[in-house]
Amino acid sequence: MQIAVVGGGVVGLSVAWRLVSAGRRVVLVDPAPTTGASWVAGGMLAPVTETWPGEEGLLPIGSASLESWPAFAGELRSAAADPGLRTDGTVVAALDAADAAQLETLAEHLASLGREVERLPGRALRALEPGIGPSIRSGLLVPGDLAVDNRELLRGLHKANRQAGVDFVAASAAAVRGGGVELADGSTVDADVSVIAAGAWSGRLHPALGGLVRPVKGEILRLRGRPGALPPPGRTVRALVESRSVYLVPRSGGELIVGATQYEAGFDTDVTVAGVRDLLADAERVLPGTGEYALVECAAGLRAGSRDNLPLIGWLEPGVLVATGHHRNGFLLAPLTAAAVLALLDGRPHPAPVTDPARFRKGET
Repeated sequence: MQIAVVGGGVVGLSVAWRLVSAGRRVVLVDPAPTTGASWVAGGMLAPVTETWPGEEGLLPIGSASLESWPAFAGELRSAAADPGLRTDGTVVAALDAADAAQLETLAEHLASLGREVERLPGRALRALEPGIGPSIRSGLLVPGDLAVDNRELLRGLHKANRQAGVDFVAASAAAVRGGGVELADGSTVDADVSVIAAGAWSGRLHPALGGLVRPVKGEILRLRGRPGALPPPGRTVRALVESRSVYLVPRSGGELIVGATQYEAGFDTDVTVAGVRDLLADAERVLPGTGEYALVECAAGLRAGSRDNLPLIGWLEPGVLVATGHHRNGFLLAPLTAAAVLALLDGRPHPAPVTDPARFRKGET
């Protein structure tokens, strides 16, 4: 059996690696694997701090995938490269009284779901992360959340797939049907089963995905500490700054990822002056020392959003599976998604039925 995976981001590469490791013949179709939204992601693995009222469906699948991440990272480390998994947890900070009230709502919501987090005053936050500024009044400590170096992970997955025998086809897909993938140049990649994992572009590849997947633009910045500047935090720092969300994710080598704006802007990938301005201003209010950092990169990516912000993982028709719509949780859910696709190919029960695209055909959303 030959499987064609359409899409070379974190989801497509993870699916391909899991399938080839299980003995399947795999072809991956993407004009530029490892690029796109995955390349400019923050790499947070944070099912708890990503869960807000109205998104309860994410917490159980996110938590299940999080549990598999240490083993997933260990496999990749042995096979190809270290993905830079960080286990220090997350600090969530609030700037003003309204921000603190929003965090209290989050803490109460998580408590109602049986997930406790530790409430901390500003002084205690600064004891954990000395770089947090004096204007931060309170926050939460979430020790279970993880983070990964998105670019090291992508490089490792690309190398692991090549070493395992995945055939890469550097072309754009035009459509996916039972029997294979139609390419933009008019040729076809034959396959017994095709897996659509093309992120925000997935909705263009099969009629059943029309209206189910949309692009959600996000801008991020990459900063680097300079001599004399305070070092980056040891943990991921998420914050609310006058109700705007900002995250700061440390990387090895003194780098810091700052993100992320969120726009419904179609397929626009321009980095805007306003987006960069707001991210830098909010980052400096949370970690004042970032004002001394070097700004080394500004980039924008397109997350794949679904109608309910849960992914689409399941059969669209005989011979066509979908694995997309992960929105801001592609890295978190990559191991679960890969395991789910393998289970469906094996004829086993869907391990995450809440993600089945049939929920929309049944009129549930």
